[in-house]
Amino acid sequence: QLQLVESGGGLVQPGGSLRLSCGASGFTLGYYAIGWFRQAPGKEREGVSCISSSDDSTYYADSVKDRVTISRDNAKNMIYLQMNSLKPEDTAVYYCAAAPGFRKCMLSSLAVYDYWGQGTQVTVSS
Repeated sequence: QLQLVESGGGLVQPGGSLRLSCGASGFTLGYYAIGWFRQAPGKEREGVSCISSSDDSTYYADSVKDRVTISRDNAKNMIYLQMNSLKPEDTAVYYCAAAPGFRKCMLSSLAVYDYWGQGTQVTVSS
């Protein structure tokens, strides 16, 4: 069974940092484009960052650019999202998702991602 599992969420004060992790069972993440998405209450799910499987190119939403870094560790079959200088508006459930094949990743289209994790809650509050 193909499964993605996120971890690393929690409660953090504004200005703090978190590192989210996305692990896979049943498949090798290195062969997939991986995206991180988030959904706040009452809002649509939006793309945060993604990393391509074709060339490891990375993309970031304007709202998180310069504060967030996505990375792969193929040896551990893990994807990470390092988030710094967190703001209250970053509060959301964060999901990782995998799109099969060697391809450029996309933040604008959720439909290309076939596999989704269950999400991890990030709350930024003092």
